[in-house]
Order: sequence, then structure tokens, then C-alpha cells
Amino acid sequence: MKYQSQSVAKAYFVAAMALFAVQVLGGLLAGWIYVAPNTLSEILPFNTVRMLHTNSLVVWLLLGFFGAAYFLIPEESEREIHSPMLAYVQLAILLLGTAGVVVTYIFDLFHGHWLLGKEGREFLEQPLWVKLGIAVAAVIFLYNVTMTVLAGKKTAITNVLLLGLWGLVVLFLFAFYNPDNLGLDKQYWWYVIHLWVEGVWELIMASILAFLMLKLTGVDREIVEKWLYVIVGTALFSGILGTGHHYYWIGGPAYWQWIGSIFSSLEVIPFFAMMSFAFIMVWKGRRDHPNKAALLWSLGCATLAFFGAGVWGFLHTLHGVNYYTHGTQITAAHGHLAFFGAYVSLNLAIFTYAFPILKNRDPYNQVLNMGSFWLMAGGMCFMTFVLTFAGTVQTHMQRVLGEDYMSVQDGLALFYWMRFGAGVAVVIGAFLFIYAILVPKRQEIISSDATVAAE
Repeated sequence: MKYQSQSVAKAYFVAAMALFAVQVLGGLLAGWIYVAPNTLSEILPFNTVRMLHTNSLVVWLLLGFFGAAYFLIPEESEREIHSPMLAYVQLAILLLGTAGVVVTYIFDLFHGHWLLGKEGREFLEQPLWVKLGIAVAAVIFLYNVTMTVLAGKKTAITNVLLLGLWGLVVLFLFAFYNPDNLGLDKQYWWYVIHLWVEGVWELIMASILAFLMLKLTGVDREIVEKWLYVIVGTALFSGILGTGHHYYWIGGPAYWQWIGSIFSSLEVIPFFAMMSFAFIMVWKGRRDHPNKAALLWSLGCATLAFFGAGVWGFLHTLHGVNYYTHGTQITAAHGHLAFFGAYVSLNLAIFTYAFPILKNRDPYNQVLNMGSFWLMAGGMCFMTFVLTFAGTVQTHMQRVLGEDYMSVQDGLALFYWMRFGAGVAVVIGAFLFIYAILVPKRQEIISSDATVAAE
């Protein structure tokens, strides 16, 4: 570890992995409710389980992004973080808000209260006081990282990362705007949801992936930066107007059907560029880096993101297709593989790379770590295929033949059982990953301590 303040990242990574465990367990419970609908229906109904699953996903990904920023910005800027204390204050605010959200959701506290009760917008159900806390934490974070970068060396990686982080925070402000008109509400709601995951989050992903490629492959910085700018340009060009594919059926003007179809089809390009970038960097670098697991996660991230966000997104983005498939299990197939490939795998890659450095040890438990990758990636790919077939059957039975919703759901039971089995593999892989990262083997501790003593 070159800079002492990088140790801040470890606290963020540990908190993120704890929420990662909560998220996958919530997903497994939700998958079980699909096959046994009365499970915990009085104590923990499905809508609450789903909120916990999706909200914990978003929060732990954000914690991972913040931790990655605190880890890589000192190295790129060649100076310590402006204020490590502020970074810990920010983390405390986020964890307090997370705890408040969980308690509010589970016990349905302060129902209907304008400040303390949960709100009804998907992914943005957090009570207003939590949103205000998130905004305060975001301002602290932006001040901290921006002051660090301004006082130090500027690189393409930090410039793109800051652009993505500033965009993330500014777009979150739309979460506070909740108009009475449902069509208008959905239009601005997508400013947060879409322009996060298919806009500024892609910039964050590209910059962190570029940092990993720089460290793992040893390719010249100039080459990495050229690729980075190409990826950023295509991501913004396609992603911003690509928001239109969410405006097809919410009462907006008809021109969004063509704008959304054309530009969202182009969203495949940045993900293909990221996949190509990762593999070409490894081929050009030909560096035998000791952290093989981090390299596997980095390549897996780029590949699965291309298929999940790119290919599976394209499958149902054209408005003529989306007219039939909208809101079916095809959407769930795309969402699961896209989030896992693009952002979950990215965070797990930076965790795998950073933890040995933060603990001043050689990379450890790499076989277990790589095993967790294949378990999670295999489980998620199988889940995606299962949900794709389920969605295809659902579309035909429900949207073409006109059968009623519940009869169709009964016909999909076999697919839901297979989805649950895939979820079990993902959960086992997730806990295997957490163990591999946090618990080194005894002999590895001894050999690492001996190496440090010899140095």
C-alpha cells in the first residue's frame, strides 16, 4: 500500500460485502417465494423481500464504487486522500441510513409519513430522511475526492471517474422530485435509474476497469487512456438518448419509440468496446501478474457485461419487440445478467485486487476465489437462460394467446424451480468469495510474514 489513506477503502469494501451477503440471501428468498408463494407471507411479504433485495444491491454497489475511488485516486493523484476522517463520516451516514431503511421496510414503520415512511417508487422507496442523508454523504464524498484530485496529478482515469461520480450524485437529486402525474413521474424517475446504470455508472465502470488493466497487464498508460476515451464517448452518445426506450408506454410522444429504439440499440457498442479493451490489454501486456483471480474477475466483468447489458438488452429494446415482452421474465433475465456482469463483477474484481495490497500480503485463496467466480457466473448465466425461456413462453401465452396472468405463472413453475437452483449456486459462490477474500490460509500468513521480514 503506497498511501496510508488508502486503508479507508477497506472499511467500505467490508461493509459492501456484508450487504452483498444480505442481497443474495434476499434474492434467494424471493426466488423461493416464486415456487412457494405463501412463504413468510404474513411476516415478510414478497414486496418487502424484493425491496430489500434491490435496495441492498444498489447500496453495496455504491459502497464498492466509493471504496474503489478512495483506493485508486491516491495512486493516480500521487497524494493522500484530502480527509480520511470525512470518508469515515460519510460511511457512517450511509450505514445509518441503510439500517434505517431495513428496519422501516421490514416492520413497515411510519406508514404514509412524508418524512419517515417509505416511498412508493421502485428502487427509490427509501424514506425522505434517508435520501437527505445520502445527499449529505454524497456531498462529503465529492468534496473529498475532488479536492484530492485537484491538489494532485490529473489522469484520464481520475477525470473519467470524477465525471461519473459527479453525474451519479447530481442525477440522484431527481429522486427528490415526485410529481403527481404518473407519466411525468416515470419520465424523471428514469433520469435516476437509467442514467445511472446505462450512463454515469458505465463511466465509473470504464475507469475502474482501466485502472485494473493498467495494474494487471502493464500496458502503457497512453494505450489505456485512448481506449478509455472511446468507451466514454460511445457510452454517453448512446446512453443519454437511449433513455427513450423506457418512454415507449408511459404516455410520452411517439417519437421516443424511434429515438429509444435507435440509440438503445447502439448501447451494445460501449460494452463490446470494454470487452475488446480488456482482452486486448491482456494480450498486449503479456504480464504474469501474481493476482490471477483479479484478472479473471476483470475479464469476466467485461465479457458478462457485454452479454448481459449489451446482447440481452438489445434482445427486447426495439419498440416492436418490447410491445410484447415489456415487463415479462425477459426483463428479469436482462436485469440479472447485466447487473452481475457490469457492476457486481467489477466490484468483486477491485476487491480481489485491492485486499492483498491493503493487508500487505501476497494474493491468497486464489483457487477458492476463482472457484467462486465460476459458481456465480455459471449460476447467473443459467438463471439468465432459464428466465429468457420463461419470458418467451410467458410472452406467447399471455401477450399473444391472451391467457390470464396466474394461469401463465402456473405454467412457468418448472422455470422458477430451475431459477431457484441457479440462485443457490450464486449464493454459495458469494459466500465462498467473501471467505476467500477475508480469511487467508495459515501457511499463507506465515510465508507472507516471512517475506515482509526478509524485506
